[in-house]
Amino acid sequence: MSVAIIQKRPQLGTEHGGSRVGQWQLSFDRAQPLRADPLTGWAGGGGDTRADQVRLTFNSPEEAIAYCERQGLQFEVVPDPPRRLQLQSYADNFK
Repeated sequence: MSVAIIQKRPQLGTEHGGSRVGQWQLSFDRAQPLRADPLTGWAGGGGDTRADQVRLTFNSPEEAIAYCERQGLQFEVVPDPPRRLQLQSYADNFK
């Protein structure tokens, strides 16, 4: 059985604005490994639709945990990685 992974939703590079900042995402771990397509050799989905297609968003991690408990899902909460600012001057871009 696949495990539900709860983590802070990453902001994509194509998203501008803050309407979805701070949301948490629930996705599923892959239950089956990817398998090679016999025709092209590319890695295929393997028929695991939960891991490939299901992404749920919540306003807080507590809401996501409550959802998992109601549905009887095993879950794992991934904490936010610490942000580290790298201070540099404008001239460092041209080194």
